[in-house]
Amino acid sequence: MALSSIKSFTLELDGPADAAFIGGEVVSGQVVLELRRATRVHSMKVLGRGVATAHWLENRGMNSVYNDYTSKVTYFRKRQHLIRDNGEVTVLPAGKHEFPFSFQLPEETLVTSFEGKHGSIRYWVKVKLHRPWATVRKIKKEFTVIEPIDINTPALLAPQAGTKDKMARAWYRSFGQVSVTAKIDRKGYTPGEVIPVFAEFDNSTSRSVVPKAFIIQTQTFIARGTMKQKRSVVATLCGDIVGAKRRETWHGRAIKIPPVGPSILQCRIIKVEYMLKVCVDVPGTSKLCLELPLVIGTIPLHPFGSRTSSVSSQYSVNLEWLRMAIPEQPEPPPDYSSVVTEEEAEQRHNAVASQQAEDLSGILERPLMAFVQEFRFRPPPMYSEIDPNPQPINMRPRCMTC
Repeated sequence: MALSSIKSFTLELDGPADAAFIGGEVVSGQVVLELRRATRVHSMKVLGRGVATAHWLENRGMNSVYNDYTSKVTYFRKRQHLIRDNGEVTVLPAGKHEFPFSFQLPEETLVTSFEGKHGSIRYWVKVKLHRPWATVRKIKKEFTVIEPIDINTPALLAPQAGTKDKMARAWYRSFGQVSVTAKIDRKGYTPGEVIPVFAEFDNSTSRSVVPKAFIIQTQTFIARGTMKQKRSVVATLCGDIVGAKRRETWHGRAIKIPPVGPSILQCRIIKVEYMLKVCVDVPGTSKLCLELPLVIGTIPLHPFGSRTSSVSSQYSVNLEWLRMAIPEQPEPPPDYSSVVTEEEAEQRHNAVASQQAEDLSGILERPLMAFVQEFRFRPPPMYSEIDPNPQPINMRPRCMTC
């Protein structure tokens, strides 16, 4: 049996293996074709693609009929001919042949690469080699795209705060009221940062309560006007027990953001969102939970508001989440079912069920998180040793003892 005329057929991208691209940058590389003998070729072309896909199946009723939910968004499509098919066969001699290629990503912002349970956002380069009377040889290599999210914007630098209370009841018996007030310095953070949580827990019940905080990731997939969500706890903070009729205060208790992917907010069919959930676990009754929205960005906070560093130098810092290993934790985070309250679970189940028959545009217009008012504080006036409002000379000084 004769050996194939192709000894090796590889695709190499320029730059480091873990390189990430943003919109407007150039993706380049070369196709290396090594032949054992002279080979007849019809054509060889390079294809560049960027596609978001959401897909899942649902079984309705007792029968085995499944509903297929699929949606797709194409972000870019490029093609470059390395050997053009002009109606004649091209003969390549034996040996090693290199075919360089390059194409520019669209200038508009591209969505961050993502792999989820019910969908993905992928970018890749594919090479197809066509030969007479032979199967098409294909090579495919994926690359990473990052959507720059600068947390140095007024919306993401604004503090987030809220308060919530409830009456603790069990079997028609009231144990008193529990309230929680929480605040964080800003809405935007980057992976690896520590979030100082300022909170006050007022336990007016006759039972001890346990305050906790969680960072929760919510993946949302949308297809055919229907929404599918997956929630997971990515970080946990457990406080001390608050006794009956007592009050506990957190003066900046730290919860660290693990190396998670950034928020995805600009894709029509896939979203990745984060929240800080501050809860009070009351024995014998449902939890009291307060949610504060978070945005995980890629461009970190500039110290003292300095913006002199270049985007490329900022960006090299932000890709650590691609390489960082998840740090060792004394205990794994809890399941989402242990964090969400029974009322919230029932409300979300009813909300998702009622949304299945709605139009896609209605879902996209509606926010996927509870609105939390953003508190903005005015900065103090600039310091000056000269009084801008001096007292008139002819005014008699006021007696402070009168």
